[in-house]
Parts: sequence; C-alpha cells; structure tokens
Amino acid sequence: MELQMGNNGGASGDEHYEDFNSGNKGKKAYHRHTCQQILQLEKFFKECPHPNEKQRRQLSRELGLEAKQIKFWFQNRRTQAKAQSERSDNSVLRTENERIHCENLAIREAMKNVICPACGGPPFGEEECQLNLQKLRQENDRLREEHEKVSILLAKFIGKPKSQIDLLTSDAGSSQGELPTFVQNQRMGNPGIDLERNPGSDISHLAYRLEGIPDMENALMAETAAGAMDELIGLLRVNEPFWIKSPSDGRFVLERLIYERIYPRAAHFISCNARVESSKDSATVTMPGMDLVDMFLDPNKWVDLFPTIVTEARTIQVLEAGTVGNRHGSLQMMYEQMHILSPLVPPREFYFLRLCQQLEPGQWVIADVSYDYLKESGSPSCAWRLPSGCMIQDMPNGCSKIIWVEHVEANDRIQTHRLYRDLICGSYAYGAERWIASLQRICERLAFSTAVPPRELGGVVTSHEGRKSIVNLAHRMVKIFSSSLGMSGKLDFRQLSEGNNSGVRVAICKNAEQGQPIGTVVSAATSFWLPLSPQNVFNFFKAEKSRTQWDILSNGNPVREISHISNGADPGNCISIIRPFIPAENNMLILQESCTDSSVSMVVYAPVGIPAMNVAISGEDSSIIPILPSGFVISGDGRMDTRGNNSSFTSYTGSNSGGSLLTIAFQILVSGPNSSSSAEFNMESVATVNTLISTTVLKIKSAFNCSDFD
Repeated sequence: MELQMGNNGGASGDEHYEDFNSGNKGKKAYHRHTCQQILQLEKFFKECPHPNEKQRRQLSRELGLEAKQIKFWFQNRRTQAKAQSERSDNSVLRTENERIHCENLAIREAMKNVICPACGGPPFGEEECQLNLQKLRQENDRLREEHEKVSILLAKFIGKPKSQIDLLTSDAGSSQGELPTFVQNQRMGNPGIDLERNPGSDISHLAYRLEGIPDMENALMAETAAGAMDELIGLLRVNEPFWIKSPSDGRFVLERLIYERIYPRAAHFISCNARVESSKDSATVTMPGMDLVDMFLDPNKWVDLFPTIVTEARTIQVLEAGTVGNRHGSLQMMYEQMHILSPLVPPREFYFLRLCQQLEPGQWVIADVSYDYLKESGSPSCAWRLPSGCMIQDMPNGCSKIIWVEHVEANDRIQTHRLYRDLICGSYAYGAERWIASLQRICERLAFSTAVPPRELGGVVTSHEGRKSIVNLAHRMVKIFSSSLGMSGKLDFRQLSEGNNSGVRVAICKNAEQGQPIGTVVSAATSFWLPLSPQNVFNFFKAEKSRTQWDILSNGNPVREISHISNGADPGNCISIIRPFIPAENNMLILQESCTDSSVSMVVYAPVGIPAMNVAISGEDSSIIPILPSGFVISGDGRMDTRGNNSSFTSYTGSNSGGSLLTIAFQILVSGPNSSSSAEFNMESVATVNTLISTTVLKIKSAFNCSDFD
C-alpha cells in the first residue's frame, strides 16, 4: 500500500516524505505515520469508496498527503477490492463446476444401464431422443405463442401495458389465494363484451376471476378453457376455409393444413396409428336454449340427454358457477365415458373442461377440451378431445338451432374390433352427426312426453300421469340397457360357443341398485354383420308378426300389443306394452321401446309383472319398479356401398344403404340376494345364457337368409 501510494503520487515513499525525521528514527516515524494514514483511509473507504473532490481535499489536509495521492489510492483500492471479489467468485464457480462435472459423469455411467420402466427394454436411441427434443421445442414454441396471445388479449381488456400484465400474471403464481388488484377491481362489475370485436377477451379474464386460487393449476385450467373457447367460436362460425365437404358423403371435415397454420399444436399421441377425427353438423331441436344449457352443465341430465352415447358422467370440480340466470362464465372439470353400444369396442374416457359463454341474448357456446387431470396416474387414454362443443341459438316456438363440432385425436385403431374399424376410424361413431341426431331424437321424445297426448291405442294408459310414468320407466330401461353393453373388459367365453368363434361377451355381477332386480345377474352380448340396410333390420325387430322368430320370452307364441305410446314423428319411435300368449305365464307383460335416428336404431324390452305395470299405469312413481332389459342395437357398418353412399348416416331408404352391424344383449337374473351361488352354478348360468344368445343369432340369420355370413 505504501508503494502504491508513493508510485501513484509520482515519487517513492522516502522521497515524498523527506521532511519526516531522517535516519532509523525517521524511518520508524515514517512507517508509524503511514500505517495510521492507511488505517484512516481504509476506514473512510468502507464508508465511501468513491469520495468527491471536496472529500479528497479534506483527507489531504487531515492526513498530510497530496490530493493526487488520495485520488490514486482510492482508485487502486477499488481495483484491489474488485480483483479480490472476482477471485472469490471464480473459486466458488470452479468448485461448483467440478461438482457438476462429477455429477454429469455419474449420470452418464448410470444411463448406460438404464431401462425403459414401461416395457423393460433398452433406453431410447439418440435419434429418437433428438426427435422427442424437437417435438418438445415445438410444443414450447406453441405454448409461448399462446401465452403471448392471451397476454395481448388481457392487456387490451384491462387497458394496461402488456409488460404490466406479464408481471402481474407471474406474481399470481406465487400468491396463495390473493388475486391481483386490477382483477379485484374488475370483479366489481361485469360490463357487456363484444366478442365479435374482441373475441376471447372476456374469456381470458376468467383465468383471474377464480375464487381463492390455491395455486396456478386453477388459473391454468381457466386459461386452457379460454383458449379452447376462442378456437371453437372460430370453428363454429366459419365454414371455409376451415371446413370442406367430403366428396364421398357430403359431411363437413376439417382442412388440416389451414387449421394447423392458424392453430398450431403438437400431436398428443406419438404413434403411427394415431388419427384426428373432425366433423361438423347443425340442426334445429325442439327445446329452449336455456334448458339445453342447464342440461349440458348437469352431469346427470347430460347422461339422460345422451343415454346411447354417454355411459357415465360426473363433475369433478366447479371452478366457476357462472352468472345466475344464463350460466355465463360457468367452468367445471368433468369426467365422461362414451361408448357405441357394442361389447366389442372399449369405451372412450375423457377428463375435460367445460366452459359456457353467452355471446349475446339467446346465444350460448359450450366448449369442451381435454385436460391432463391425472398427470401422476399414467393411465393410458385412447382419445384426447381438442376444442369441441356446440353453439345454441334460441329460435321461435321454443326451439333451438344447434351447430356442433367434434374434434378428437384418437389412438385406438389397434384396440378396435375389425367389425367396427370402418365405423370408428371413419369418424362416424363419435362424430357431430351422431350427437346431433341423438339430441334431436331425445328432444322430440321429451316434447311428446309433455304434450297433451291423443287417446292411445288400446286405451290401457288413460291418464297423463300414467303416460308420463310409463315413458320414464321406458327411458330408465334404455339407460340400463345401454350401460350394460360396456363389456369390453369382461370375460369372453368363446370355448362355449356352438359356432365358429361367435365372440360372445359374458359378465357376471351382483346387483344391489334400486330399480333393478337384486341378486346375481348374468349379461351376455355379441355383435355381428348383416348384409342388409339398417332400416330393414329395424323393421324386422319392430314388427309384431316377426317377433316369434327371435323372442325367447314369447317362446315362439304370438304376441299382442295392448298399448302404443308415440314419442316421435317417426313411426319407429314408440313405447309398447305387449302381452305374450304363454299359457303358464298369465301375470307377465313386456315393456318395449323402439327408437331410431339417422345414426342408430334400438329395440329394448323387459318383462314386467302385471302388478308392477299397474303401478306405472296408475301414474305412481315408477323408479322403484325393478327392470332387467334385453334388446338389439342396429347401426350402419361405416363402409361405402356400390353407389358410393356411406351406410352409417343415410336416410334408411334400404336400397342405397350398405350393411348393418347388429348387437344383441340379454340379461338374466340367476339367483336372489340371499343365495350363495357356487362357481359351478355361475358357469352353468353362463353356458345357458351363451346358448340362448348363440341360438338367437342363428335364428336371426336364418330369418334373413344369410346363415353363411360369419
């Protein structure tokens, strides 16, 4: 320090302080005074490392040094402090680098022996790793673009710069249950939003209106639903260039190149068997729009509305209840299981977000989008719902116009049975047309059940309450029958079949639910192909004269329809009470419902005792009546006929349709609630039901003169 001060001052310490005492005594005094000066300089440096000129002159007077010496000393001292700090930082970084290097070597050694936890095979190759990294980067870019888009929309709505919005949204992630101030201010009122002018702004704001956000998960759900709503509105309102008509069947399908250019996203399934199903359809239904909205947002009513499509539905979490009176802003996490009424096809399961927005008075949009709710479970899913849903527009006379969009990424080609591969992979089984057709039929059924009916055939059901009770009982029968066909994971007793691999699925369960017989129930079902149009097959099962050719309950004896209740404009949509002529059974009737639309037809029936039927006819509650249905499901096969028409969604003209897929299902109560049935007894019951269903298949094929078809 002494040399630095002397050199920077232009002379050595001895030369500069020659007025100090000379000799050894002078040298000691020089060193003593210099150390004192340095101590005072160090003390001042700690308080002020950058003294100004006035402070340097004051130090010069107090220490007896030149101002230039003071200036250079402080410069050198700052340089020395910086060098010491850099040496310390370098030492820490060097230590950290060595630690990371050792960890890297250890990881490389461990990776040489790693195996895939899913299959126990070797790890991914370098090429596949690079491909996965590339896809992750693409997904990262897409998420970054979506975040940028939502931030811009939110900034426009709030009226603040985008930089402030980014800061506020990042702060929301660390806040536990506390919303940003600007959100609290916005929640004081809900001004009208012009979605045509600024689509998605009101929806984006929803991400920060959730009550008591525990973490960013709820905000992420809301942002995902908001993006899906924004995309769905575009797909609903615009046909070209998004949608093009298929030249084969005239259906609207999505133009993939244009869609992916506007809404880019990474594929959810990385498989050569993955595909995208897209469809769009519209129709008018006989139900007010607000009633439809309420039914869509209630999982129990949702199953009642689509009993032939939705097996099970439930609400997992209500994120936003929505505005009272119109349900605007309602957001909920839901679970749904869908099927196509065949034991040969596994159901599809979705965890999805459902968002409701009222665009204008009398117009709503319901948007669905899949969400990875069970991230930790790792359970495989064969379908992922991209933004889908419908627009509901109120029409005069209590009707509504529905525009429906279905957009799903599926990976079930290998799991799908060969009989149903064309129907499912061709986007017919779960397409918008099927949803619209089913909704039209159920709305018409509800309209007929509430209208004042004419006098029914036979005069058995004479009161409006009795008619309503019979209709409710028949609807519950159809629901039970539809849910019984979810047998893809059940046992397949092929060794019991009398023919060559009939593929009969048999399930044994102990039923304890009210509304069904209590005890052990054996269910058996099978599906097969017929070279006939769906309309011809439906007419065969609906006709009273041909019943003796297939009905095991009538035991080959003729039957008589004693009551006929219409529940649709099509003559095939009706509920019947049938009396079989069985000498030994005078106390049993058959309740039957036949229904048909452009996608599927059904004939469902169940034996009901006369006392129980009288309870329903009198108008009493029919939900306690135990019922165990059997029946038939008829649909097109999804293939093109010789004229180029698709057999799945034709008008059932017969001559222009291709083949049909027929599903038969029987349910039999084999023991009561108190019986202790053995395994041998169960196997005997299984063999009996299997024989019954196999015999029925042979009878049906014989009636249609197609016994040679497998």
